[in-house]
Amino acid sequence: MPSPLPSEKAFVPFVSVENMMRLVHHIGLETLLAELTDVIEADFRRWELFDKTPRVASHSREGVIELMPTSDGEIYSFKYVNGHPKNMAQGLQTVTAFGLLAEVSTGYPVLLTEMTLLTALRTAATSAMAARHLAPKGARTMAMIGNGAQAEFQALAMKAVCGIDRIRLYDIDPLATAKMVRNLSGAGLTVTACTSSQSAIEGADIITTCTADKQYATILTDNMIGAGVHINAIGGDCPGKTELHCDILLRAHTFVEYPPQTRIEGEIQQMEPDYPVTELWKVITGQAQGRRDISQITLFDSVGFAIEDFSALRYVRDRLKGTGLYQDLDIIADPDDPRDLFGMLQRARQA
Repeated sequence: MPSPLPSEKAFVPFVSVENMMRLVHHIGLETLLAELTDVIEADFRRWELFDKTPRVASHSREGVIELMPTSDGEIYSFKYVNGHPKNMAQGLQTVTAFGLLAEVSTGYPVLLTEMTLLTALRTAATSAMAARHLAPKGARTMAMIGNGAQAEFQALAMKAVCGIDRIRLYDIDPLATAKMVRNLSGAGLTVTACTSSQSAIEGADIITTCTADKQYATILTDNMIGAGVHINAIGGDCPGKTELHCDILLRAHTFVEYPPQTRIEGEIQQMEPDYPVTELWKVITGQAQGRRDISQITLFDSVGFAIEDFSALRYVRDRLKGTGLYQDLDIIADPDDPRDLFGMLQRARQA
């Protein structure tokens, strides 16, 4: 007897890199960033419903490989992601990722997708969400320190969500800055390439740091930071990797995603365990105050958290409907009798 055809549950929609790019262009990049920002914020508003745990990390001298799981009780998600700064010298991506959604009720996967591109999109959307609540009112200029793979997404998310229209750029590699200037041509932004981080932050309302070296670094020093700015620190994301001098943190009001993870991986790993922080979800829900006045320095110490990936995955799943921009993968064994997995195997030999 031939093996029966798999049921619909055996097929998992898979979004390849090619189809993810097509989906982005189908929606429109800035539209997608604005919509994704709203989806992430909606999930932050129901923060208390989610399972929360620091990511599971495997560190080596070369980099880190991590798993980032969470669930809202109905849908489960995880992301596999790495961070290998030395990869760039070999012509490889520093960060690669893929992710999965599954039904909690059955445990069956319902989406598998690339997340290298999607991580850049969700990171930019999260930055814009934080700036929407913390940046000075009427902010128009952002300094972008670190002009690598995620930088353009950061700039366009701030434009789409916060109204930023001037970007000042600096990277220790002038070729990276030239790349970003070229990529943002025609994007409706006034783009200025700068020769130092000090010159890049002149006149900036928002300062975003996004560097990749896996080490304690000082990208910004205390004397560089004037009153009233918002700092969006997204480069520090593992133990031993920071971007800001600790004196900046002594002057700033610091906002974080999930304190148990950020105290290990973020800028605040430099500080004492009782260094005060405010969880961003509490600001979004009105349980805590965000920016208090025009002179306050606000710092979003962002290391990336699994709920943001959950939001991005469910956004993609919803936006895929009717597009055909996916492949059905037969990756779940589906015997006609769930007790007879062996029989299914045997019938396949006879077919």
